[in-house]
Amino acid sequence: MPLYMDVHNLGDGVTLDAVAQAHQADLQTQGKHDVRYLRYWVNESKGTVFCLVEAPDADAASAVHREAHGLVADEVLEVQEGS
Repeated sequence: MPLYMDVHNLGDGVTLDAVAQAHQADLQTQGKHDVRYLRYWVNESKGTVFCLVEAPDADAASAVHREAHGLVADEVLEVQEGS
């Protein structure tokens, strides 16, 4: 299944704790969309969040965020894992 990295530019007020809560909501919702959220990264000072997700397509990945908490990514990019 393809891998996607999504990018959220949320601005001021982003906290690691808030993102952790949103991620938990994603995990509870992902099964309905055949999606698997794998990891996330947070830059609190820039208000940016990155999520790595395995999904059939970018729309399915976005649907999970939309349904779970409404924080849809600004970009969803298909990526390939390297070392």
